[in-house]
Amino acid sequence: MFNRSLHKTSSFAAQFLSLLPFCRKSQDLKALNSILILRGLIGNQSLIDHFINHCCHLRSPDLALQPFRIIQKPSLYLLNLLIRSLCDNGLFEDVILLYKNCRNSGSSSDKYTFPFVINSCAALRDVWFGSLMHSVTLKNGFGENLFVQTSLLDFYSKIGEIRNARKVVDEIPQPDLIVWNAMISGYSVNGFDYEVIRVFRDMIIAGVKPNASTLATVFPVCSRIEADRVGVSLHGLSYKLGCIEEESLLPALISMYANCGDLLASRDIFDASTRKDVAIWNAMISAYMRNHSLECVGAFHSCVVKFGFKKECSIVSAFVSVYAKLGDTDSAEFLFRGTRVRSLILWNSMVSAYAGHGFYEQSLEAFHLMQVDGFDPDGISVISLLKSCSQLKVAMAGKSAHAFVVRRGFDGNLNVVNALLAFYVDRSEMICSFRIFDRMALKNVVTWNTMISGCVAEGDLERAMLLFHHMREERCNFDMVTLISILPSFHVYQSSPFGSIIHGYAVRTALASDVSLGNALVALELFRDMIKEDIQMPSYVTLLNVLPACEDVHQGKSVHGYIVRRGISLETPLVTSLMIMYARFKISKSCLILFHIGDKMSISLWNTIISANIIMEKVNTVFSFFCELLRSRIEPDEITIQNLISACLHLKNMNISNSLLAHLVKEGFDRDVALVNSLIDMYAKTGSIASARRLFDSLPHKDSVSWSIMINGYGLHGHCEDALSLYSEMRLLGLKPDRITYISVLSACSHGGSVEQGRMVLGSMIHDGVMPGTEHYSCMVDLLGACLSHGNYELGEEVGRFLRPEDCGPYVILHNIYAAAGKWADANDVRLLLEQNQFSKAPGISVVC
Repeated sequence: MFNRSLHKTSSFAAQFLSLLPFCRKSQDLKALNSILILRGLIGNQSLIDHFINHCCHLRSPDLALQPFRIIQKPSLYLLNLLIRSLCDNGLFEDVILLYKNCRNSGSSSDKYTFPFVINSCAALRDVWFGSLMHSVTLKNGFGENLFVQTSLLDFYSKIGEIRNARKVVDEIPQPDLIVWNAMISGYSVNGFDYEVIRVFRDMIIAGVKPNASTLATVFPVCSRIEADRVGVSLHGLSYKLGCIEEESLLPALISMYANCGDLLASRDIFDASTRKDVAIWNAMISAYMRNHSLECVGAFHSCVVKFGFKKECSIVSAFVSVYAKLGDTDSAEFLFRGTRVRSLILWNSMVSAYAGHGFYEQSLEAFHLMQVDGFDPDGISVISLLKSCSQLKVAMAGKSAHAFVVRRGFDGNLNVVNALLAFYVDRSEMICSFRIFDRMALKNVVTWNTMISGCVAEGDLERAMLLFHHMREERCNFDMVTLISILPSFHVYQSSPFGSIIHGYAVRTALASDVSLGNALVALELFRDMIKEDIQMPSYVTLLNVLPACEDVHQGKSVHGYIVRRGISLETPLVTSLMIMYARFKISKSCLILFHIGDKMSISLWNTIISANIIMEKVNTVFSFFCELLRSRIEPDEITIQNLISACLHLKNMNISNSLLAHLVKEGFDRDVALVNSLIDMYAKTGSIASARRLFDSLPHKDSVSWSIMINGYGLHGHCEDALSLYSEMRLLGLKPDRITYISVLSACSHGGSVEQGRMVLGSMIHDGVMPGTEHYSCMVDLLGACLSHGNYELGEEVGRFLRPEDCGPYVILHNIYAAAGKWADANDVRLLLEQNQFSKAPGISVVC
């Protein structure tokens, strides 16, 4: 009986093994597992080994966990196989649990076990167990194993303990490329950009050749520290190494050139690529977004449709994000609604788009619909949700989001927890903020900055300083945001050596070259000495007069440094003056920093950032700031509108101009004569003279500027008769033209070659008692040239009577008119007049040798 049962068991085992290769899906494996249990073969070591092996092969290691636990003494090979498969499939918690169980049961581990367990600790940011694993590897003699050391390096880098990561590297006698790449990646992820360049240099000196992965990490660093030449050199190196077509490298290159402002280079790399995958398309889309080129994004979108990528969900998501970031939420929404098969990334893009543009209620609704559509929100979704709750000041929704975070296990996600902190800080609920803060196992610079700025905002300066001290104790390096937040608190500890510490750190990391940070460092370093000086501080009036007089950026930085050193309060007038000073020298970063520390409730601050972008010729960003201004529910004033009209003049985009006009009419600005005058000028100079005339005619009360602008507009378009007709209409209405009006009329005559009319207008001007100036005579010089070219010598002589004796140019033309007409005596008289007035014509030069 026993033999027959054994025969049946052996026969079934053979059938089981023959069926195993035909399993293609996890459902098949589940069915086989059930059969094993029903047949009582779950204890068959050989069958279980094959079953676990096949589960790992089909990337379903979770199905192998239950059979594995039944094995009393699993082999080390089987343990390593399952741990590796679990780790590769992102089941990091199962890796930790499986390792603990095997360790407790007395199972051994080797150099192939520890790396995957440590990698799981890194992925989970499990600081305690990861540190314990480091001790275990040392105790078991695997501390010098290269695989283990590399995983430890990655672990310490990911949890932000970069010093321990460096210690691990220093213990490796001959680091290979994988170790160098892990070190470079660690420094990059933790924001040590200059260290990345230094380690990369050390790697080259050590004779280790970089690969595509190395360069893909270094390229973004080059753009962040504005090391354009280094990036270009590395681009050349990628050709030399033969890795230019690597999958990870081309997107990084496209992004690097885009971040450096060289959009043409990014597009050349994209066009030259023989293999355009989704990552490359997305990189190019992001490149256009970074350069605020909405028109180029639209054109590139057409290319995407042409090449058949319009249904690729990740590309659609990228376009939704780009359109939203460039202010075109309508296009983003249109794309989203037109996509039938949506992904979590696409939903997140739309939720974030609504939140980023002030449509907070729509963002909350989209978050709800995403769940109705069957998608579980992730950390990115929750961050957008918390931002909307904070802006809408809906406490219950925000606290519900907090509960959702805890319930779904997102409280281990650092970015999500930072968003929670910001939510409670914005609500001035510092007790809740500190409860969350104290429970956080891992903190980064954003965490500390949020808490420090919250304490400063609440007036708790001593606690802000205490947090700063703890931040330094935990070896978290501060950034410019930290400094800006903590500066108001330094008077609490006047004798503190923090200034020297910060200065040393900044010099070591090459951050001191940043003007804003440099100014802050000066303030911190010399703070104790400055408060002892008995010198009267300059008033606001002094500083406001000095800043516009700065002739170069160094003078401007010196004044800014003086303001910071003296602790002079950065009230809005001073902030705006500093912003305009930096804008004149095209330093946009400093402008933005000042904008973000200014009073956002002041319309002057918004007007200044808009004006600064016009000065820096970043006109596309002007309307983004204007949209943000409207979302902030701050009423724009006449200066805002004048700046927007100026931006339209630069863009010469009729659609934007018409949209602006519609907004002005809606808000009632069309009754302001000065603004309508600017609009008339805008339409005239952007090519729509008919629109300009309609606006002019719609003005119930026209001033002399209105007439001058319209006349000048006709002149620019060569409509001399219309300009003269308007001038005559103006005089018939009893309005007296001023000097500006006469310049417009004479300029129109000059553009149209109407010499006779120009002469009559100049005569009327003198008759009205308006003395001609340089600009009027410049128009007459043009008219003299017209007389010469058309052979109208008599009229040219008549025009010549209006010449003034200070300028030789018109006399030379008059001399040529007489000579061309054969009136040599008159020509000689003009030459004699030139000599009597000691005029000399500048000698001609030639570039021909």
